[in-house]
Amino acid sequence: MKKINKRKVFKRMLYFLLGLILILVIATFAILQMDTFGADATGKRLERMKQSKLYKDGQFQNIHHTPAMAEGYSMQKEMISFLFGAKNPKLNPKDSIPHVQTDIKSIDKSENVFIWLGHSSYYIQLDGVNFLIDPVFSDYGSPLPIFNKAFKGANTYHAKDFPKIDYLVISHDHYDHLDYETVKELRSKVDKVILPLGVGAHFEKWNYSPDQLIEEEWNTSVALKNNLKITFTPARHFSGRKFKRNTTLWTSYILETSTKKIFLGGDSGYDTHFKKIGEQYGPFDFAILENGQYNDAWKYIHALPSDLPTIIKDLKAKHIIPVHAAKFALAKHAWDEPLEKIMVNGKQNHFDILTPMIGEPLNLNDSVFNFKEWWRY
Repeated sequence: MKKINKRKVFKRMLYFLLGLILILVIATFAILQMDTFGADATGKRLERMKQSKLYKDGQFQNIHHTPAMAEGYSMQKEMISFLFGAKNPKLNPKDSIPHVQTDIKSIDKSENVFIWLGHSSYYIQLDGVNFLIDPVFSDYGSPLPIFNKAFKGANTYHAKDFPKIDYLVISHDHYDHLDYETVKELRSKVDKVILPLGVGAHFEKWNYSPDQLIEEEWNTSVALKNNLKITFTPARHFSGRKFKRNTTLWTSYILETSTKKIFLGGDSGYDTHFKKIGEQYGPFDFAILENGQYNDAWKYIHALPSDLPTIIKDLKAKHIIPVHAAKFALAKHAWDEPLEKIMVNGKQNHFDILTPMIGEPLNLNDSVFNFKEWWRY
């Protein structure tokens, strides 16, 4: 009798577990169909990707071998440490991030300005043409409103705050650089979208028209309005919005006018491409560089503070604007550590490090700058 009861209990537990697994599979499948996850490339886009020299074995490749985790680290251990390990007491700011609420719509078209919008989002206006780069105006830097909540005061700009956008520029398709809700709200304001190969599939799913998309690969230059030019240049990173990686390309950019060259760095670990870009396209008046959300475990895909002096010298950059910090806690370091470290690097190496607050206009025609160390509030 006891044996029969045990068997019944075992069968009930087994059926319960199988049912739970089935529910989780169905729920996961349903979640992955949400618009926020974008779409995979098909048809002519996929054929074009396959013809790229950067595409091999069903994925885009970096110039050199680029493991997601550095030697001696594992993804599982790093995730457990981040989620359940001891937290840095300064992981998040103690109060609202200092910021300036500039009326961007009222800026005269004749002004040449840069405005940082938090993390890697920024607005540039040059020679009467404006650009919005990697805008993320949602409260969370993730596909669902669960993870990576923006710091208070770091998310004060939204689609309604911008004029018509000549060029929306995307460096890669990670959620902290390409936000579905943001680009959906911007759609009626955007003329053209500049984006790396494969990322156009997401935008077409999100009802952008194919003729809006300027979708290219590294070492391609495109003529823009008012005699401006943008060039797609290498980066050392990865991509993906679901489980499979590197099905779309990642990129840095060079934005040129008749008098200025600006390097838009995107996300990138250190490699030889910085020196080649500096030799081929430099020197640069401004370099907007990733500075933050780093970890020794990710050194191949995100630059470390110790890499920045070499990167700056390789690029031959005159003025440095650090971004990719002060909005989301995506790594384990103190929220203000990236800014502290780059200022130390700047003083030691005589670099001109520019640190405007979120929303504080930076006049690109100026040659001398003076910004407060606002994170020491």
